[in-house]
Amino acid sequence: MQFLDEAKIFIASGAGGNGCVAFRREKFIEFGGPNGGDGGQGGDVWAEGVDGLNTLVDYRYKQHFKAGRGQHGMGQNRAGHAGDDAVLKVPAGTEIRDEDGETVIAEILHVGQRVRLLKGGNGGFGNAHFKSSTNQAPRRANPGQESQERWIRLRLKLIADAGLVGLPNAGKSTFLATVTAARPKIADYPFTTLHPGLGVVRSDAREFVLADIPGLIEGAHEGAGLGDRFLGHVERCRVLLHLVDGTSEDVGQAYRVIRGELDAYGHGLPDKPEVVALSKADALDPVLRQERVAQLAEASGREPLVLSSASGEGVADALRLLFERISAARIAARAPSSSDEPAWQP
Repeated sequence: MQFLDEAKIFIASGAGGNGCVAFRREKFIEFGGPNGGDGGQGGDVWAEGVDGLNTLVDYRYKQHFKAGRGQHGMGQNRAGHAGDDAVLKVPAGTEIRDEDGETVIAEILHVGQRVRLLKGGNGGFGNAHFKSSTNQAPRRANPGQESQERWIRLRLKLIADAGLVGLPNAGKSTFLATVTAARPKIADYPFTTLHPGLGVVRSDAREFVLADIPGLIEGAHEGAGLGDRFLGHVERCRVLLHLVDGTSEDVGQAYRVIRGELDAYGHGLPDKPEVVALSKADALDPVLRQERVAQLAEASGREPLVLSSASGEGVADALRLLFERISAARIAARAPSSSDEPAWQP
């Protein structure tokens, strides 16, 4: 399945049906009176979060979605039926923005959530609606309201508990394949990962979702390499696991490059809890390992973990620390803030 995390589509609600001008015409009934029915309601446009989707690829080949028009009213007081709704089925984590790409219209955060994007036009009144004691044979009916239409942008931000960040070839995909059942592409050249990947980590009857983000390079926030478009997928992560390649010449500089890109991107990423780990430890001798750990500790201001996805060294410790940070973040998210408490009254 192809991965697509951004799409621009056109949506339009249904116009309302027109009211009908009609009169009752039956044998032996001299003054039948008006009996024109009302027009039907136009269909709405909805966005709905569904299970089993993790991409917006369905919107690559179809960009126009229109709801059905309401049926016109008919004689014998028959009202037109409502138009069919248009439902955009999107994965959880989809952000819906205006055409400018800046104004957020809605967010679909969980499966089953529905948001109405456009309302269908009301149906027009038939002439039976206007009859009165002073106007017993009205010959007027209202037209249905016009439809609404607009261009919108869909942007998928994967919902994960932890996100992997680092330079290309830092060992992110290998770590994901080691701790989950995901099978990302792994090779010995940069930018092997072109699309974000997800996996579920299960250990000690606990589990969390881990996201693998394509590697960043210096200047990514300005469009270098793959750019920073994939950083949106870690905006909703509770914890970041920052992997630094232990075989690189300057691990301190490698760490500072990624931190600089996170700071430049913003959107809350610089403030997220971070676990720093020196990866590919199996390729280092004891002396070089100690030297690289000291360099990384000086650059990050904390003692880094040392792990090797190939040998399994330090992997359990990294998962245990991620579990602790994620659990703390979940508890903090559930705790009511002081601003939510009602003001004290005597």
